[in-house]
Amino acid sequence: MIPVTKPFLPNREKLNQYLDGIYERNWLTNNGPLVQELTSKLEEYLGVENLLLVSNGTLALQIAYRALGINEPVNRKPAEAITTPFTFIATASSLKWEGVQPVFADIDPATWCLAPENIEAKITSQTRAIVPVHVFGNACDVEAISTIAQKHNLKVIYDASHAFGVHYKGESLLKHGDAATLSFHATKLFHTVEGGAIVFKRKEDLERAKKMINFGITGPEHIEELGINAKVNELQAAMGLCVLDEIEQISADRQAVTEAYNHFLDGKFQKQRIQAGASFNHAYYPAALENEAKVIELMSSLRDSGVLARRYFYPSLDSVSALEATSTTCPESRKLAERIVCLPIYSGLKVEEIEMISKKVLEVAQ
Repeated sequence: MIPVTKPFLPNREKLNQYLDGIYERNWLTNNGPLVQELTSKLEEYLGVENLLLVSNGTLALQIAYRALGINEPVNRKPAEAITTPFTFIATASSLKWEGVQPVFADIDPATWCLAPENIEAKITSQTRAIVPVHVFGNACDVEAISTIAQKHNLKVIYDASHAFGVHYKGESLLKHGDAATLSFHATKLFHTVEGGAIVFKRKEDLERAKKMINFGITGPEHIEELGINAKVNELQAAMGLCVLDEIEQISADRQAVTEAYNHFLDGKFQKQRIQAGASFNHAYYPAALENEAKVIELMSSLRDSGVLARRYFYPSLDSVSALEATSTTCPESRKLAERIVCLPIYSGLKVEEIEMISKKVLEVAQ
C-alpha cells in the first residue's frame, strides 16, 4: 500500500543517544534541556524570534488566540474572526472552541488562499482578527492582509501549519502577522511525532503564552492567570532534533517527488499558483481535476492499485453546520474542494511508483 504520506523516521542511533540522555537526567517534561535546545535550533533554522513549542498544532492556534486576546467577547457577544473555508477543520474549529465565531471569506481561485479583496466586506463591529492560511505552504498575500488589518485595528494570526521553512522576499514567511502557528504532526515536512509551535511578533505575547501553556503557573506558589497544559515533552523534542538534522535531505526528497510528478503530469490539471516572491516547500502535491466525478473515479482507481490519495481539503468549511457560519457561501472554495485531490508525497517514494500513480491520473484527467 502506498499511503498519501508517510512519517519520516530519523537515524535510530542518534535518537538513541538523545533517549540515553533523557534516562540519565530523568527529566521528561516541564521545559527540559532538549525542549530548550530544539527551540533555539528552530529559531536559528527558520530565521525567527519568539518561538514557543507546544504539544500540537491545534493548541498552537488556541494559545495564539488567547495570548492575543481575540477570544474575549465584544458587546457581550462572541468575537468574530475572518478566515478561509478552504483549510483543515482545526483552523475554524479552534476558533469556535475558544468562543470566537469564524466568518468565512472566499479564496483566490489561483493561489487557493484567502483573497484579500473578499475580507473587508465581512468586517463588522464584532471582528477582532483575520486568520488566513498559507494553504499547502503557499504564501498568502501578506502585504494586502496587513494593510486591511491595520486599517481596521485587527490582529492577524496565520495558520502556517504547512509553511515550515517557507521564505517570502528573502525572509521567513513566519515573520508576518501578530503570530504564525505551525503543526509538527507526524505527517508534516518537519515533525516531533505530535507537536506545534507559535512564532510571535512581540516578545510580550510570547511571555504571556509561556504562562498559558503551563496552567498559568509562574512559580511553585504562583498562578497568574488561567492556563492549560500545552507543553512539549523531552521525547517529542528528541524526535524533533533528529528530524531537524535531516531536514535538508527530507526537503530534497520531496522536491524530487514533485519534479517527477511534474515530468509525467505537467499541464494535465490545474495547479496552485505559487505566490510571487515566495519559496515552496513541497509539503503536498495537490491537483485540481475537472470535476468531482473525476476525483471520485481517480481515488477509486488508485485504491484498486493499492494507492491512497486524499481529498484535501474537503468539504469546504462554509458547508459544515457544526461551525454555525452565518456568512454567505463561498463558491470558489466549494468548487475547488469538490475538485481537489492530494497525491502521495514523502521521502522514499520511488520514481516507478510516481509513474504508476501518474498514469492513473492521466487515464482519468484526459
